Amino acid sequence: MAHANKRTSIKWLSLTALFAALTAAGAFFRIPTPWSAYTLQILFVCMAGLLLGPKYGALSQLVYLLLGLAGLPVFSGGGGPAYVLHPTFGFLLGYIAAAALIGVLCRKDPSPRRMACACAAGLAAIYFAGLPYMALILNVYLGRGVDLWGLLWLGMLPFLPADALKIAAAVFLSRRLLPALDRGAGRET
Repeated sequence: MAHANKRTSIKWLSLTALFAALTAAGAFFRIPTPWSAYTLQILFVCMAGLLLGPKYGALSQLVYLLLGLAGLPVFSGGGGPAYVLHPTFGFLLGYIAAAALIGVLCRKDPSPRRMACACAAGLAAIYFAGLPYMALILNVYLGRGVDLWGLLWLGMLPFLPADALKIAAAVFLSRRLLPALDRGAGRET
């Protein structure tokens, strides 16, 4: 029995590391637009919550965050401890809460509708963490005086259509990958 538990732990820790790496890779897959660049980080944050559950999904994003703060250039703008002063750092903090929330909301019912709603709630958590942090850095630290409309335009509105597509992709891919995870030791909750 202990051997099976050890194998299960290794499986979940490996998947945690994989999703930390996928989130890092997603930062460098950039689709440029006239106003900003889209990345795939949200896709992997959603998939981490959907596939790994709240504990390991959140842990994968914490590992990603700690790797970046330790100096590895895994964030879309680099890495290192000074990144906490970057206007988008709050969104990265939101990844942890988002993965946990998505995992909790889909724990008992991984239906496509439930998964999509959970991902939308996770996205709201990311914006809930990221927008106030962005306002703090832009207005207090950098002294730019960005109003609410400017903040929404800089940090959220242009990204929502792409985020909806990433949520759809996360649900589609996760629905196909869940049976493979369930064949092993079962989904972690």
